[in-house]
Amino acid sequence: MTILVAGVGNELKGDDAFGLVACRHFQAHKEKPSNCVFQEVGIGGIHLVQELMRGYDALILFDAFDRGGDPGQIWLLEPELPEIDLMSDREKRDFFADVHYATPVRALTLAKSVGALPSFVRIIGCQPSDPDSFATNMSKTVETAVSKAVHLAIETIEKFEERSGLSRRD
Repeated sequence: MTILVAGVGNELKGDDAFGLVACRHFQAHKEKPSNCVFQEVGIGGIHLVQELMRGYDALILFDAFDRGGDPGQIWLLEPELPEIDLMSDREKRDFFADVHYATPVRALTLAKSVGALPSFVRIIGCQPSDPDSFATNMSKTVETAVSKAVHLAIETIEKFEERSGLSRRD
């Protein structure tokens, strides 16, 4: 069983770097499962789609996004993807017009439409303090949330593997 752990974000936009930083911390964590592959997607979601085409059993995606919560708040979400088959041709063109697929939902939807999306996908998201700031440092609140997100990812993978009847240790 192979699990892709990916980080999404822009390091030049302060808290938007959360996904990238969380992915790095997860990769360096001593308790990380040995069956994980890591990818920093940045804002090029098409790279995520290309990587998923290699074939994975699960995907854990770290990302910062505004849900109106308190800065640093962490969410564990199962993405709700649009049904491409129900869209008109024009709606499909408009939806996939961004060739970078910077929005994870677009990249995940494309991966689903080409048969590359694993059956188990979870997004670990963090509420940014200021989602529109241009800065090279994250806010202290979001920086502190990285550790909590990494532990949540490890717990999520453990539960997935238990339900799948597998051990996380070789």
